[in-house]
Amino acid sequence: MYNYRLQLQYDGGRYDGWVRMGKDSNSNTIECKIKEIIQKMTGEDIDIYVGCRTEKGVHALNQTANFKLNDKYQPVEVKNYLNRYLPRDIAVNRVELVDERFHSQLNAREKTYVYKIDMANVANVFTRKYAYHTFDIPDIKAMKQAAFYMIGKHDFKAFTTAKKSKSTVRDIKDVEITTDGDSCEIRITADDFLHNMARYMIGMLLDVGSGLKKVEDVENIMAGKDVVMSLPAESYGLFLESVLY
Repeated sequence: MYNYRLQLQYDGGRYDGWVRMGKDSNSNTIECKIKEIIQKMTGEDIDIYVGCRTEKGVHALNQTANFKLNDKYQPVEVKNYLNRYLPRDIAVNRVELVDERFHSQLNAREKTYVYKIDMANVANVFTRKYAYHTFDIPDIKAMKQAAFYMIGKHDFKAFTTAKKSKSTVRDIKDVEITTDGDSCEIRITADDFLHNMARYMIGMLLDVGSGLKKVEDVENIMAGKDVVMSLPAESYGLFLESVLY
């Protein structure tokens, strides 16, 4: 079989995530759009593996996926066909033939999400669909202090809506908070993310920045103590930035 690796980006605003499973399964997903077009091109019903399953409304700046075909096609042929028939809010930037053992999910070593925040007094009308507006300037210093307690290997059971998981322990490599004028970005790098984990982490940091939560609340949560969780951050400000192999 021939193994094709894709590098793609998408605006997740109108989709129900990369994939919807179980009783909530439907075809309004990034995965389904790609599968439909590959089947149209090749006649094959493929399985697609992805570096990081993004959730409903979440975007991807650089996503990795792979699938296998029985027949060989030129990578540029696959790329051009996909971009011709995919919706304009999904774009395939690169297609390459890779070793048959390559697996987008199992071979991923590190994943990074970035959350974009608009701190201006009035929301920017051109970025309002891709950046969360805070109305008031958050306490960035307190957010950085809280983020420090998230770094390292911890049990993130409190930061996910996943009901079943073999393990909820994840290793957070870094949580970086940067500002540039009225813009702020929260960048989280981890070995892997649980369902909605990034949004819950960011929601907690935003509440620390607004004064709804204290730095000590995050410290206590990471220590396994019972603390009322913040709501997850809005999905439209979240982007999958990279998946490293």
